[in-house]
Formats: sequence, C-alpha cells, structure tokens
Amino acid sequence: MVWVERLRVRDLRNIREASLELGPGLNVFVGRNGQGKTSLLEAVGLVARGRSFRTEDTASMIRRGAPSLLAAAAAAQDEREAALEVELEPGRRAFRVNGREVRPGEYHGRLDVVVYSSERLRVVYGSMRERRQFLDRQAGGMWPSYRAELRQFERVLQQRNAALQTRARDLEAWNERFVALGARLRKRRTEYAERLSATLAVGFRPAQERYTVALEPAAPSEAQAAQALGEELRQLLPRERAAGRSLAGPHRDRVALLIDGQDAGECASSGQARSLLLALALASLALLREETGRAAVALLDDLDSELDEERAGALCAEVARRGQAWVTTAHTGWAESLRPLGRVYEVAGGAVRCAPNA
Repeated sequence: MVWVERLRVRDLRNIREASLELGPGLNVFVGRNGQGKTSLLEAVGLVARGRSFRTEDTASMIRRGAPSLLAAAAAAQDEREAALEVELEPGRRAFRVNGREVRPGEYHGRLDVVVYSSERLRVVYGSMRERRQFLDRQAGGMWPSYRAELRQFERVLQQRNAALQTRARDLEAWNERFVALGARLRKRRTEYAERLSATLAVGFRPAQERYTVALEPAAPSEAQAAQALGEELRQLLPRERAAGRSLAGPHRDRVALLIDGQDAGECASSGQARSLLLALALASLALLREETGRAAVALLDDLDSELDEERAGALCAEVARRGQAWVTTAHTGWAESLRPLGRVYEVAGGAVRCAPNA
C-alpha cells in the first residue's frame, strides 16, 4: 500500500505554511467552510498528479503575494519512503524526487489518488474533454504504459495537425502513425470503460440506480479500431485540410456517463450527479487494487453533505480498510464519530492541528 506519511504545504491558496503527519487509514479534516480543508486535499492531488483537481489556473492557486507554491509529501510504501515535491509558479512547474529535479514522465505514477469533490462535477456536466481526461487519468494510474501511449498519440496528433496546416507531403506517413496509435488508445480506453462499468454494477448504487460508462465509438479490437479510424480519416480529409486540424480520433471521442440508461449530463439531478461521482471514485479504487494489488489515496471532500451521516460513515470505514483516505467535513460531531477509525484534524485560517480528544 502507498500512502502519504507526511505532508508539507507552502503558499497554496490561504495556507501560508502547514506540516502534518498522517496515518495509513482514515484522516478526517474538520473546520468551517473556507478554512483550507479542500486545499489540503488539493495539495495531495498536486503531489500525485502535478496538477489541481479544482482548476487549470495555476496563478489562482498561489497565495496572494507569494511567488510560487510548494506541495511536498513523504510517500510510504512497505518499508520504503520517497520524498515527492511539486513547485508551481506562473509559467513553470518543477517536479522533484528525493530532492532531485526530474522530468514529468519520470515523476508520475509514484503516488495514485482518486478524488470525490463537488469541483469534479464538470466530469458529469462539462465537456467531453473532461470525461476523456477522467478515463485517461484513471487508466493511466492503473497501467503506466497507457500514459506513455497517450503521450505518443498526443505528439503524433500535433505533428499531423501541423502537416494539415502546411499541406506537407509527409501527411500520409503521419496518417499511418496516427491510425496505429489512435486504434491502440481507443482499444485500451474501451477496455478500461468496460471494466469500470462492470465494477460500477456491483458497487455503490443509491436507490439501486444503474451507472454505465461507455466509449463512443467503442473498439472491440485493435484491428477493427484501426480500420474504422482509417475510414474516418478518408471521409473527413477534405474538411480536415480546410480546418487545419484532425477532426477524428481518440481526442474527439465521446464518453457516455449514463444513469439508468440516460445521459447524466442532461438528466441527472445534483444529488444523482454527486452519487455518480462517488460511485466512479470507489469503482476506480477497486479496479486499481484488483489490477495492481496497491491502493490509491482516496480524497473525499465534503462527503457528508450529500449522504446521511450513517451511510457516509460506513463508506469511510470501507475505504479506510482498503488504504489511506482523506475526508473533509464542516460538522464537528460527525468528525468525532469517526475518531475510532483514524485521526481527526482541525483546520482554521489555513492552519492545521491534530484535534484533541473530545
């Protein structure tokens, strides 16, 4: 199991400086809204992924008046420990492992997180890009080779777009590479979506709702995906030349998120969307453990706002048994009820301290 043993945060939103030690099971952060609870979860996400699960705007994350922010963690696995750091400033992002600056490709994959947060509702209600990125992050955490294949495809996509814009003679060569990598990516995305749907079917389902994830178009096999993608390119080539960009491929595929057969983005209530997000987070955790034998860190923000306290408490107990979980709440009484399961921390004004026994 990989978990965060220590966390240090500097100049992230309203947190000037915070350091804390954590346990491998449940860690509960309690405080009024706007005190920095979610920012602590955001810091762990930064350490794991190098980016925020709340925003793409780096400048908005840096505390006002500070030149940069730092999120650093000691990640423990078995008897080993790795010091991971991400430092962000406008226009620059630095990754360090045990004090040595490394490239993103060497950094990623050392710590996995799964996030449940209202900020992630854009996965349900937002663009297809948000949904594709969700699948890519989860599949990349489960299969390191997936991340490498995704990066290769993105590089070829850039080269093919450049060839379309300049009407370069080597377009056909880029087409061949684009089809090969695109078919492989579609096949693996389809495989992950199918496994995620199967796990959702036996997982957390309030009111016995049916949750489904599907890739459109699906890729039953790599050969079929290559044939279909090649045909798409042949049909769309005149429009692509006019547009100067690739109009078909994995970067434009649809991801269906369904509740009882209906598109969640169009039909889900706020409560249903949050339940779907939680179900996706729990299913992703289960898949990662099934495939790799290791657990991701579960980041569960404001969990008790949509679930009754008894159900939320039962979920906390289940997640904590499977690995490390970070849970935020504004309700002191509920936080105290979780004390037998782990540690409780108080967060106020960007400062964190271990809460004394009530």
